[in-house]
Amino acid sequence: MTQRWTAVVAGALMGRDGRWLMHKRPPGKHHAGLWEFPGGKVEPYEMPLESLIRELHEELGIRCDPGACAPAGFAETRIAQTANAIVILLYTVRGWDGVPDALEGGEIGWFTPQEVRALAKPPLDVVLAQQLFQNR
Repeated sequence: MTQRWTAVVAGALMGRDGRWLMHKRPPGKHHAGLWEFPGGKVEPYEMPLESLIRELHEELGIRCDPGACAPAGFAETRIAQTANAIVILLYTVRGWDGVPDALEGGEIGWFTPQEVRALAKPPLDVVLAQQLFQNR
């Protein structure tokens, strides 16, 4: 049996004031109304960091310097949870050009680590937030 899985990237954008950007899933999408780290699927021809930069440009309208991005953690579904398992690779993003905006629907907001922990999030984003803020 071949296990199928999808690689997904997400960006944890930290503002100069120490707050973190979260994206609220728009109506009609899976996990609608829940807050997540922005990002999306890694295309077969892309490395994860390339995908992250593309996704953040498409979703938020910003341009990220690869040097301002660093791996921060990952989360994955269990095989029994879904027919197509998901692995999310989280990167911190500490610098970008432009002002983030919710270009693909939903909304964005800036939150302290404590506020991020309290937001309603998809299960994998709960794990990512725990990893990101465990030493903060």
